[in-house]
Amino acid sequence: MTNPSTLYRGGVLHCPADPSATALLVRDGRIAWLGTDADVPSADRVVELGGALVTPAFVDAHVHATDTGLALSGLDLSAVRSAGELLDAVSAFAAGLPGDAVVLGHGWDESAWVDAALPDAAELDRAAGGRRVYLSQASIHSALVSAGLLAACPEVVAAAGYAASGWLRRDAHHVVRAAAFGSVSRAQRVAAQRRALEHAASLGVAAVHECGGPDISDEEDFTGLLAISGAGVPEVYGYWGELLGAAKARELGAVGAGGDLFADGALGSRTAHVSAAYLDGEAGACGHGYVSAEQVRDHLLDCAAHGLQGGFHAIGDAAIGTVLAGFGLAARSVGVDRLRAARHRVEHAEIMTKALIAGFVEYGIVASMQPAFDRLWGGAGRMYESRLGLARSLESNPMGAMHGVGVALAFGSDSPVTPVDPWGSVRAAAAHHNPAQRMSVRAAFAAHTRGGWRAVHLDNEGVLALGAPATFAVWDTPAGVERGLPVVLAEDPEVRGADDPTPLPVCRATVLRGDVIYQEGSS
Repeated sequence: MTNPSTLYRGGVLHCPADPSATALLVRDGRIAWLGTDADVPSADRVVELGGALVTPAFVDAHVHATDTGLALSGLDLSAVRSAGELLDAVSAFAAGLPGDAVVLGHGWDESAWVDAALPDAAELDRAAGGRRVYLSQASIHSALVSAGLLAACPEVVAAAGYAASGWLRRDAHHVVRAAAFGSVSRAQRVAAQRRALEHAASLGVAAVHECGGPDISDEEDFTGLLAISGAGVPEVYGYWGELLGAAKARELGAVGAGGDLFADGALGSRTAHVSAAYLDGEAGACGHGYVSAEQVRDHLLDCAAHGLQGGFHAIGDAAIGTVLAGFGLAARSVGVDRLRAARHRVEHAEIMTKALIAGFVEYGIVASMQPAFDRLWGGAGRMYESRLGLARSLESNPMGAMHGVGVALAFGSDSPVTPVDPWGSVRAAAAHHNPAQRMSVRAAFAAHTRGGWRAVHLDNEGVLALGAPATFAVWDTPAGVERGLPVVLAEDPEVRGADDPTPLPVCRATVLRGDVIYQEGSS
């Protein structure tokens, strides 16, 4: 039996194949008709758009849903600017929790503080009234923890990255993270996941790529999230990041054995593996590489044997070089064409060179990138300059250069590292701190829509076209519309950038395969 049809009319449609279209008909989850209001067919239901813009919905190509949901309801430390403010925030938040609760917080970034001195484990204990405390840094690759949480994990003392001060990195961070999040009940996790997905839908996102793995989330957390995919919320495409874990990824229902399979750490924690030493860390320190080229090769061959997409988290140029060396070794066994067909991914790809970009082109690697990283930490006077120097900072996150030579891009947020903010990400890519790395709004929008679908081998998604899935978002556009897309940049080029005052679009509705998963004003 045919499902009821819905006609959306009176809008502005982002439909390059039919720029004059103002209406579309949805039937059985697909776009059954496109055209002008004067020619609309009959329908069971009519939605008046009132001049609103309709575009393909966004895909966020890198999220951590449980962490995002917990951050939305937990202690947000992104606005603190000193150790004192951080301790005050912990004290106020902890006062409302049971005595045996774990204080979970996220988002502090000491690079934005006048005095970068951090509180120690004992100070966190006192601020939380003896409760255990876990506070992830903005990158989620390190955390401040209390003495009580350290005492609950005696094995952490022997782990790489341990510090008695309570600022933990590398393996030590993974140990305490597992302990802290182990205190969260399964019901709390499910509620957090649904809240994260509902929040994404309210921003015009119809699909997300969840990056899980043994160092990020347990298997039950991962499969539980996949189980609610598309059930009134955005669809979830899962990546399981475990070395030689293709069979496990398939068993868990993942679309790929990659995502946060760590080839290195992060710039914020100085654990990203770079070829030239950090300027503000221990003398000569270049971060840490977690895999060898041979391990990369073996993982890619494992993925090929199971017919699965693979990939790695790689931020620093040294780590990316190791990954590409592994691709070269794998190509000797399975050939370049087979590697290209798999569309293997690299998450982040922040510190690149021309030679590394050429490697992405050669092997058909999808670059899953986060434009907000440059918006928040790139440019003069920000974290990347502190870590790398201004010249290397301006060369980071070279989305424009990569797009210009044909690297496939898929944009996301890495939420909760940065917030889910698709139009903000589009603007960030178009207003990169380095003008040479900027890309057009149209290209950035494509990377955040079609690019995300193509990254999971769904090439016919992400467009408003006859017969395509009816997956779209409806927008109020306070700054106006230009050639089928909202205006997101100031007219004056000198004003464009991280603080561009142009108001961004506001989502009125998000539709996934014909079903409304978000409606403005509905609870």
